[in-house]
Formats: sequence, C-alpha cells, structure tokens
Amino acid sequence: MKIIKRNGAEVAFDIDKIVMAVTKANRVVEEKERMTDLQIRRISQSVQLACEQMGRSPSVEEIQDLVEKAIMAHGAFEVAKEYITYRYTRSLLRQSNTTDDRIMSLIECNNEEVKQENANKNPTINAVQRDYMAGEVSKDITRRLLLPREIVAAHEAGIIHFHDSDYYAQHMHNCDLVNLEDMLQNGTVISGTLIEKPHSFSTACNIATQIIAQVASNQYGGQSISLTHLAPFVQVSREKIRKSVEREMAVFGIAPDEERISRVVEDRLREEVRRGVQTIQYQVVTLMTTNGQAPFITVFMYLNEARNEQEKKDLAMIIEETLRQRYEGVKNEKGVWITPAFPKLIYVLEEDNVREGTPYFYLTRLAAECTAKRMVPDYISEKKMLELKVDKNGQGHCYTCMGCRSFLTPYVDPQTNQPKYYGRFNQGVVTINLVDVALSSGGDMEKFWQIFDERLELCHQALLCRHERLKGTLSDAAPILWQYGALARLKKGEPIDKLLYGGYSTISLGYAGLYECVKYMTGKSHTDPEAKPFALQVMQHMNDACKGWKAEHNIDFSLYGTPLESTTYKFAKCLQKRFGKIPGITDKSYITNSYHVHVSEQIDAFTKLAFEAEFQQLSPGGAISYVEVPNMQQNIDAVLELMGFIYDHIMYAELNTKSDYCQVCGYDGEIQIQEDDGKLVWVCPQCGNRDQNKMNVARRTCGYIGTQFWNQGRTQEIKDRVLHL
Repeated sequence: MKIIKRNGAEVAFDIDKIVMAVTKANRVVEEKERMTDLQIRRISQSVQLACEQMGRSPSVEEIQDLVEKAIMAHGAFEVAKEYITYRYTRSLLRQSNTTDDRIMSLIECNNEEVKQENANKNPTINAVQRDYMAGEVSKDITRRLLLPREIVAAHEAGIIHFHDSDYYAQHMHNCDLVNLEDMLQNGTVISGTLIEKPHSFSTACNIATQIIAQVASNQYGGQSISLTHLAPFVQVSREKIRKSVEREMAVFGIAPDEERISRVVEDRLREEVRRGVQTIQYQVVTLMTTNGQAPFITVFMYLNEARNEQEKKDLAMIIEETLRQRYEGVKNEKGVWITPAFPKLIYVLEEDNVREGTPYFYLTRLAAECTAKRMVPDYISEKKMLELKVDKNGQGHCYTCMGCRSFLTPYVDPQTNQPKYYGRFNQGVVTINLVDVALSSGGDMEKFWQIFDERLELCHQALLCRHERLKGTLSDAAPILWQYGALARLKKGEPIDKLLYGGYSTISLGYAGLYECVKYMTGKSHTDPEAKPFALQVMQHMNDACKGWKAEHNIDFSLYGTPLESTTYKFAKCLQKRFGKIPGITDKSYITNSYHVHVSEQIDAFTKLAFEAEFQQLSPGGAISYVEVPNMQQNIDAVLELMGFIYDHIMYAELNTKSDYCQVCGYDGEIQIQEDDGKLVWVCPQCGNRDQNKMNVARRTCGYIGTQFWNQGRTQEIKDRVLHL
C-alpha cells in the first residue's frame, strides 16, 4: 500500500512510523494514563486496516486523523491530546514556507499528485515542470494574499472548488472562441510581426496553428476554432492554382477544354487541402505551449455556417479531409498509428447530412467511422441547439463550445443588433460540491435548502473575486487576444473591462455530484421518476441564483456542468474525511460529474441520452453527455442510429470507446485496470506490461481525450464504467 506525503510524493506505507509516533506521545503523559505496547500496536493495525479499505493511497493528514480517532476510541485521551499538540506544532512550522517542499518534489519528479493532476501533461519535461513550479507559487500567493479566508477554507475543505488557482495570480481568463475569421481576413500580429491576409489555403492553416499556440499561451482553458473561417481560402487557392495551370498549358502550347483544366485544378486543390489539414493536425499534436502541453483546441465542423453554396462545398472538402486524417491517427514513437488527444473535433448534425439520401450524408458516415475508431468527432444537434440557444430577438443559434463543454450564452451585439460568438470568452469557474450540501443537511430537506443558499452565496463571492481579478487588465497583457483580433481589437493601454459586462463574456457556476446529492436526500437515483423532480429542482435553483446575480451585477453568470478531472478525487477524499464512508454516496474515490447518470448504473444508450437531455437544457453554461460503447468499427449502422437519435433528442453528445496500444508486445486491444498493493494500475492483458510510459491508453474523461496518467479517483471511475450499448 502506498501513501501520499505532504509534498505530493508517493511512498510505501510503514506501520512502524505510526507505532513510533504514538509511542512518543504515550511517553510524555503520566504513567497511569499510558497505553500498553499491545494497545499501541492494535491502534496502528486498525489504522492500517482503515487505510487498506479506502481503495486508494491515503494522505499523511488522513492517516493522522485516523490515529487520533483510534487513540480516543481506546479512551487514552491524554495521549490523544499530546498527539494533537505535536501535530499542531509541526503544522505551524510547515506554514513558514508552504511551497518549497512541493517545488523540490516537482523538480525531482516524485510528486504523485502533480503527475496525476492532468492526464495530458508529462511532469518530467522541463517546460511542464516550469509551469507547475509557477503554478505552486501562484497557488501560494492566491491562498495567502489574494482570496478571502472563508473562500480558501471552503476550497481546502472541498465544499467548493476555486478552479485554476495556479493561474489566478496573473490576469488570465478561462476559455474562448477564437475569432479566426477576423485574424485571417484582416491580418494579425504575432510576436511583433505583422501577419497579413494569407494568399492560399495551406498558408491560412499554417497561420491558424501559430494563432492557436499563441492563444493557448495567454489563457489557461480550452479554445475553439471553426473550419468555416478557413473555407474562403480554398477559393483563393483554386484561383491561384488555375492561373498556374493555365500558364503551364500555355508554355506547352496546349489548349485544353474547360473540363480538363477544372479537373487538374481540383486535383491539385485537394492535395493542398490535404497538406493544410495535415499541418493543423500535426502541429497541434506536436506544439508545446508555455504551459508545457499541446493546446486544448477544439475544431468545429458546421456546414450551415458557410455563407454560400460554393463555400459550403469547399467547407465539406475540408471536413472530409479532417475526418480522414483523424481516422488514420498519428504515429507514436514505435511508428504505430494511435489515437491523438487533440484537436478535439465537433461535427454538427444538420438536415442535409443526418439521413441517408441527404447531400452530405457521406460526411456523416465518415464521421461515424472516425468516432468508432478514434472517439471523435463529438456531435452537436443543430435542431436541438436552435431550440435551446435563443437570443433576445427570438432567433436560435448553433455554435461551438469553448473547449470541451463550456458554452457561451446567446448574445446580440448592441451596436449591430447581430448575434456574436467568435471573439467571446469565459472569465472563470467556481464549482459547488452538491454532495457536501446534502450530507451537511443530514437529510433534513429544510436544512438542505438553507445550506444550499449559503454555499451558493460563497460561490457568488468567489466568482466576483475572479471577475475583479480580470477587471482593470490592460490589453497589453496579451496583445494576441485583446489587440490583434483573437478576442478583440482594443487599443494599447486600454482596459478590457467593457468585455466583462453585458453578456459579452460569461462566468461560470460549476456543479458536481447531482447523482449522489439526490441519492442521499431521496434514497433513489435521479433516474428514478420519484427522485427526478428533486434533481430538476436543484438544477433550477442554481439557474435562479445565476439569474439573480446577473441582474445585480450585469455580468453573465451561467450554470456549468463541471468536468472534474482531478477535482473528482479531491472532493471524494474531502467527503470521506468529513462524513466517513456512506454506502452508495461516499464509498468511491470519485463523485459523479455534473448531472450525469452514475457510471455504474445499468441504462441503455437511448434512455440515457433522452434522460440527460432535460438536464442539458438546465445547464446553459456548459454540458455534454456520453454513452459508453464497445468496439463499433464493424457496426457503423448502429453508430449512425445513435447519431440520428442525438439529432432529434439532445444538444451535445459523444460516444466513448477504447483505443489502446502496448509498446512492449504490440497488443492493440483494451488495456485493463487492475489493483496492485492497494493502487489501481494499467496492465497489458497480453504481456503484463505495467509501465505507463510504454503504453498508449486513450479514454475520454472530461470531454477531452486523456491518457493513462489519471489520478486514482478518475482511474476508479473509468474502471467502474458500464456499457450502454
């Protein structure tokens, strides 16, 4: 069994250290108050047993809490007092410097918490270490200087989660929709160099990847671009290639007919489109931004976003090539084709592509094949989005999320009275732990709503801290964002304040653990007809809170289904510490993301999507649903049937399958999770390889695809998943 030290390092459990600590406290008290050596050994053994039953690596603090309780259970209160006094004294000494040990453990690559914090970041790499070191300093400054004590205390207790405190010391925002159209059509500036409007599709793709890297280095969340903004440059290249072909023909004295010229032009154009798309795919995968990882980038594929029929056909050509290349994958260090994590792809299901016989159904079938093999694209239903995303003029809109699931709210530019989405952003997220609200109420419904309102107000104040941190930020802080078109065209030295109000940007109230919250308060899953009304009431209550805050501050607060990559583990540990292990509520090393059906609940794919659709509607700031499926590569018709159901019933959904490879033996089936000395590890079923650095595991965990370096809570959640098809 392993334990997690305070600096994040993972070491083997040593019962003798507990025996030694209790013995020291025992020696200090009067002889008549002392315990026997046998009692001390039994206390130590009971603590060891409790740790083993956790099913994960306990922290030093958790072990010490168990020791205290065990001593008191033996009636040795004087010994317990001495033990607690010793802990407090040591705590005071540690507070003199809160970051040194953690930073040193980062440098030496033995901080297990950091290794498992982000499945797409490798903490052994210098650039990642540099980002994490800066993050530790930011967290320390945030905790000690920038946030009110009650928010820090609530965050540390797992009552709320103040996201991305490792970036909070700087004036940075969360995620955005990059206005690629403005930057490509009107030019931009990168690192002091003027980048003019490109004269070919391939050049436009190259510039797009530079913009993606620059944007990723100046914010900390996901970003999205639309392939529609690249489509006009297909025509630019077509005209350029045509002139070149005509010159070549003239040199050879050939006078071909129009049909032949067009055929040669289109063949060369397709080759350029292939190269351009390949540039985006490979550069995104291989780029490393200043935070030590590939950009969290989403690529949006929406045919009806095109402005005319020719542009729509050109966009279809780009989408087709994007899907084909993603289906193929990328090569790992062994030269084997694997599933890359980025870019994330979103394909819009529309009337002219969703059914066989429609003009662009061939793209939808290709998307289905790609999903079955590579887990992307994910799917947005134009039909449902137009119903749900309605602006003040009564017009519905279909647009991409920012990153994995964070959606902007509908917005009409007051100057033009036209809808606007690209160039907008999210200010940040604070998440409420709904499970903690329920458990703190003890099941008393009146007390539940009282505590709920208190916790929501705490989130309200924390979100205002995020807003105030951005307020007053000058455009000079990130010129690519605020001055050169990614988000705005502000003047040098101009504050970004006007972009923080009136709905231009959003700020998100996240939530987690609706399933466990409802289960504790009603005794039933929220899928049960008797419990579902309470679940919807909880969702509506949070929406009402956001509406009230918006009216008060003229800031667009919006409810967001938090992904919880590493926070799911933190929340679970905090709940166990405060309330113990409650069967079906806190007996896992994770809590359920947002409104989702519990991962272990038996439910079919169609029922799950139809059920969760109601909750997506009540999560306007961000939501995504998924179904867990087996290998579907030989059953594409079933994938298409699911996609048709998505189109008719739910706004945004994805299919989760498996895509693994063992670099030791070449096994390309599902790499499995097994328990090893109290810890969950990934194991190749063919050769037994357990070295995570010698395997490629791809699972979708939070909207994005991640790799095998998840924390124990997330790993257990993956292990517990059941198939829905």
